[in-house]
Amino acid sequence: MEKPNRRDRRGGSFLLLSIVLVFCILGTVVYAVSRKISREMSASAIQNLSESLDLIQCTIEAILKNEAEFQALVAQEVARAEDPMAFVRACERNQTMSKISLVPAGEAEGISNTGEVFTEAELDFSAGGSVEGMPVSQSYVNYMGTWSYTIKCPVVRDGREIGTLYAEYVYDAIDRSLPDGFYDKQASLYIMDAESERFVLKPKGMGKRSAGHLNLDDFYRANSIEDPGIRAEVEECLEQGRNILFYHDIRGVNALSYMWSVNGGTIFLVGYVPVEAIQQEGRTVNQNIFILIAAMLTAFLLCVLLYYLSQRQQARLRREREEERQLHSQQLAEALRAAQIASESKTTFLSNMSHDIRTPMNAVLGFATLLSMDAENPAKVREYTRKITSSGQHLLSLINDILDVSKIESGKVALNLEKFALSDVVSSVEAIIQPMAKARGQAFHVEVTGLRHEYLVGDETRINQILINLLSNAVKYTQEGGCIWFRLIGLQQRSAQYEHIRIEVEDNGYGMTPEYLKTIFDAFTRAENSTTNKVQGTGLGMAITKSIVELMGGTIDVSSEVNRGSLFQVELELRVPEEGADRQFWEQRGISRVLAIAGDQESRRNIQTLMEDTGVLLDAVSGTAEALEKIPSGGFQLVLLDWDALGPESAAAVQALREALGDGVPILLLAEYGAQGMEEALAAARTGLLAKPFFVAALRERIAEMWADPNGEIGPEPEGPGSLEGLRLLAAEDNEINAEILAELLELAGASCEIVENGRLAVERFQSSAAGEFDAILMDVQMPVMNGHDATRAIRALSREDAGRIPIIAMTANAFAEDEKAARDAGMDAHVAKPLDVELLQRIINQHTRREETL
Repeated sequence: MEKPNRRDRRGGSFLLLSIVLVFCILGTVVYAVSRKISREMSASAIQNLSESLDLIQCTIEAILKNEAEFQALVAQEVARAEDPMAFVRACERNQTMSKISLVPAGEAEGISNTGEVFTEAELDFSAGGSVEGMPVSQSYVNYMGTWSYTIKCPVVRDGREIGTLYAEYVYDAIDRSLPDGFYDKQASLYIMDAESERFVLKPKGMGKRSAGHLNLDDFYRANSIEDPGIRAEVEECLEQGRNILFYHDIRGVNALSYMWSVNGGTIFLVGYVPVEAIQQEGRTVNQNIFILIAAMLTAFLLCVLLYYLSQRQQARLRREREEERQLHSQQLAEALRAAQIASESKTTFLSNMSHDIRTPMNAVLGFATLLSMDAENPAKVREYTRKITSSGQHLLSLINDILDVSKIESGKVALNLEKFALSDVVSSVEAIIQPMAKARGQAFHVEVTGLRHEYLVGDETRINQILINLLSNAVKYTQEGGCIWFRLIGLQQRSAQYEHIRIEVEDNGYGMTPEYLKTIFDAFTRAENSTTNKVQGTGLGMAITKSIVELMGGTIDVSSEVNRGSLFQVELELRVPEEGADRQFWEQRGISRVLAIAGDQESRRNIQTLMEDTGVLLDAVSGTAEALEKIPSGGFQLVLLDWDALGPESAAAVQALREALGDGVPILLLAEYGAQGMEEALAAARTGLLAKPFFVAALRERIAEMWADPNGEIGPEPEGPGSLEGLRLLAAEDNEINAEILAELLELAGASCEIVENGRLAVERFQSSAAGEFDAILMDVQMPVMNGHDATRAIRALSREDAGRIPIIAMTANAFAEDEKAARDAGMDAHVAKPLDVELLQRIINQHTRREETL
């Protein structure tokens, strides 16, 4: 490495000293200019104070002049009046004149417009002050307790003085005419009567509003003005009616005090202004100068730094050239390692996907082969098709997971915020998870506590997706005979417009290691052990769940111990819809009082909270004995009975309640799904079942059913989707295989179907059909010539009477929420994703064709 020579070092030192000298000279010049500007600004500030006082002086003198001129005009009116005394008595007070009095010539007493006798002896005009040649009295406190002064004016008629007009003015009129603000209200200002040295006015908008002073001596004492020289000079100014300014410390603050003559010295402006307020502009200039100096110093330091860096630059460049080859080699090695890691990640992902996709695909192909070999054996055909369907559904779920996480990571997912009922969410999730858990001999418990609102605004589909992901994992990763808990907990609300809820999914299954917990929400990760390796999946479920929760503005946490189980906690805030409670439902059915029997205090509190907005009076008791005591005087129209609160004599307790209530009052048993031993209790008249957890919406549905059937004999809901017997459908499907499958499936369900190849043909066929020829239209979305959205809009725009109401159902492989929204925006009534779920398709067709029949 080369060393810098001595000449370069000397040249650099000289350059540095030159820079320092230049900045020192510049700093000295700036400091001198700053001092000069400060002195000039101080002198200018004092001049500004004098001009401000002159302005106030002129304002007050103008007010006095206007008052005198106005009084002269009033005197002329009095002189022209036939009865001057009556004229004066009739004058009304105004904001300027508080009192007008007239003393006839040659008399000692007169009359005022206030009705009292007036005499000049009450006033003191000895000071000799005047306005426009009219004498002004010494200031005094009038009958209203306000400082005032009086101006007297002769009343002349036909060149002869017939009397004297006295007008009393209050100083508050001067206050109203003064400008608002005096040195940003930091100054102090009083108006003082020169003769009595009394402070007669402290203007409201001028200066500080501290406790006022009574007179000049009080002002001296309050502000510690004890210098005899200053006091003597002030007395001289008062006698001569001239102005004075002097510096003095007022309560520790350096201030400029003033005595300013008004109206030839009859009154004075007295006060002070802090020097800080006077020199505000000067300080601002100095601050700007100091900023400039700071900027210069910063520039100087930057120059020094640049100089220092320039000295090191050559050495650094030489070192960099020597290290360049080594750095280049290191970068190549790191790039190689990164490429290897990426390749390993790709290989791992493809290996996982190959295994997970090939497993159900192998089942599909294998059972398809067996199906062709055993086509004459109906039992085996049904078994093979069931297994093919199960494997196909699993393969579809793998593909959906991959596509779903891709949409979420690309930011293309949009939440579909609509009003929904938590009861629907719980019941739909329970309907899916309960059979899964039952098949593995697991106990599945649902608990709902602390909720204040049952109807919320959110994306119900995404919330269901979160719950199904968490609960299906709990089922898969819990041993046979284990337990799973699903809890929906209402937390303290942060806002009345939002319900704060916590979702808990807990199991006593295999659990997870601390190492895996760190990566559980990463895509394509799964717990690896001899037990969990048997469970198929993409490793995307938790990543998708976390992404959806965060998209909703919520949080998700997990805790777990190996062989002890896991606990997932999701917290969300969902908006409460702006709708009032539907009390008409209860009034129409004559329900005004309900008895709830629940042994658990938390259950009773939950029922009471959810029933608060219904307008129904709810009595909650802990047991049957307490309920039997309340029934005779209660006047209940409905009884809710927690099955768990009854104990071993449950059937006898229900019978006792029935005897006490009579046959007219329904009893609903609150019980978990699959609860045993209720057959005898349900055999009682007007007794039904309401599945736990308790929701008002579910209660309303059950009440509607029982009121529709007064005997309470309500049969089970149909298990299947219903037959399509006799329906005639029009379908638009461009894929021949899909069209063949659709036609066969609908024919098996009892419906006939006419299939066209694209959207334009569907529009033309419907346009040429007779009214009522088709019961519904099944519309693919992606088709040649005209897609399904455009075809739907064209059908809805037809002039036919049934064009606007015939059900149109989207039947497409576009399976995301935004695809469903696009279908509804185009005018479609429903959306079914491919591959087709036959039962779902039949249910939707039945739902919309039945709705059409009732219109």
